[in-house]
Amino acid sequence: MRSQTNLYIIRVCCCLLIVLTCRQLFAQTLVVNGTHWNVPVPNITEAGNDYAGTYESVSNQITHNTSVPLLLGSAKVSVHYEPDPTWNSNLNLSIRRTSNGSTLCLLCSISGGTAYQPVGVTDIELYRIQAVLALASYSDIGIQLSLSGVSILIPSGTYNARLVFTVGGL
Repeated sequence: MRSQTNLYIIRVCCCLLIVLTCRQLFAQTLVVNGTHWNVPVPNITEAGNDYAGTYESVSNQITHNTSVPLLLGSAKVSVHYEPDPTWNSNLNLSIRRTSNGSTLCLLCSISGGTAYQPVGVTDIELYRIQAVLALASYSDIGIQLSLSGVSILIPSGTYNARLVFTVGGL
């Protein structure tokens, strides 16, 4: 009887070890770095003028460090915004990837997201990473923001949005 109990404990421990190991093999990470982007909107000094159409951040306003494990194979990075606390729906926020960052993985690739895409309250795919026979780990992937729709018709105020990035398998 005691030998069956020991065998059962060993099986449970092995199953737990397999589950924990597999979880790590399929785990992906995304680290986001950057600062708040305060759009410098100039004052209008003459009647009949309006604001400039589009404002752009620096090309690496945000940087990503992204890792995709070998067993997952590929992953996508998505983004959406949340009003923080107030956003005007006439303001159009767009995003794009400006660099591949750096990696030591020779057979890995990063694709998509190099053209501006509108960001909304639902996720959009920003870019994909493909891992081939190795851990795909990229650092300092550059992200740029664009704001359009600024007009004298929008009520004066402070509008903020928080970008939320997620990484997941395909």
